[in-house]
Amino acid sequence: MTSVKFHKIHKSFGASPVIQGVDFEILDGEFVVLVGPSGCGKTTLLRMLAGLEDVTAGEISIDERIINDVDPKDRDIAMVFQSYALYPHMNVEQNMGFSLKMRDVAANLIVERVAKTAKILDLTVHLKKFPRELSGGQRQRVAMGRAIVRAPKVFLFDEPLSNLDAKLRVAMRAEIKSLHQRLKTTTVYVTHDQVEAMTMADRIVVMNGGRVAQVGAPLDLYDRPANLFVAEFLGSPGMNTVQGRIGQKDGKPVVISSDQTNWPLPSDFQAGMASDVTYGIRPEHVMIEESGRPNLFKAVVDMVEPTGAATELSISFASNKMTILVTGRTKIKPGDLVYLSVDKDHAHVFDRTTGIRL
Repeated sequence: MTSVKFHKIHKSFGASPVIQGVDFEILDGEFVVLVGPSGCGKTTLLRMLAGLEDVTAGEISIDERIINDVDPKDRDIAMVFQSYALYPHMNVEQNMGFSLKMRDVAANLIVERVAKTAKILDLTVHLKKFPRELSGGQRQRVAMGRAIVRAPKVFLFDEPLSNLDAKLRVAMRAEIKSLHQRLKTTTVYVTHDQVEAMTMADRIVVMNGGRVAQVGAPLDLYDRPANLFVAEFLGSPGMNTVQGRIGQKDGKPVVISSDQTNWPLPSDFQAGMASDVTYGIRPEHVMIEESGRPNLFKAVVDMVEPTGAATELSISFASNKMTILVTGRTKIKPGDLVYLSVDKDHAHVFDRTTGIRL
């Protein structure tokens, strides 16, 4: 059983606060992804867990043992860096076994562990090669293998895929997730890529400005973001937003934007009248309809971006601009007039001042 707990963590560099009261727990065997924009504090938090940065205030514990003052080598943690950090003068076998050699592990045991790990990562045929003879993906697997042979309590990944091309990133995402499912080791993974976070995590910790914005399962955060920051950060393309006020039309709740457009809300929506809000709707929940139906929005298509499996349409009407996600191909062209409806049961409403979900 290996759990990790951050309790009221603060970190400052001089007079500049970087982490401000972070408080959450990672359960045994979980794959947790820390995600957020550059400068949000996610890598600093990972480095404090690894022992590479001191904690200004608060406590970090592994299995209820506070590790603030424990040396990095004694925390039983293995870290995979963005830069691979392989020794160029050592072959794959030597790189993977180096940490065990430094711990005076018996030579036969090192050979056994490296061989077993190499088989898991499909590196057996590359054991005698040097890093310069490997592709980027193979080097990343060697870096992962070096961590795995130690059999640590916790794996830490610091943006390990950012140096890879798009196709290889997708393949390595699947490989890391598959590896976790086999090893069941508690894993903390840092990335700025919200698609990586959504596809890999058991739970996501969204960070903003050194604070935790929300913690939860990927689809829970996507479907019910706790605040506007999480709503806009998760999702590709991003959520469409409109500024307005809560009102009613025909006895039903709506958001009335400045151009007097009525945006529908779920019938059970509860809020005070005349509240200043931000209305959100994801691109896949805006549909193109045939003209002639009531309560449709009329809009002009500005741009068409085919991606193969889907097509993104950038549209504008009145003072609003939005993105629509259409499944498959479309004959719609820039300049075309389209009629839109909104799936009101997937509408999101946030307090305009605080950004908190209503």
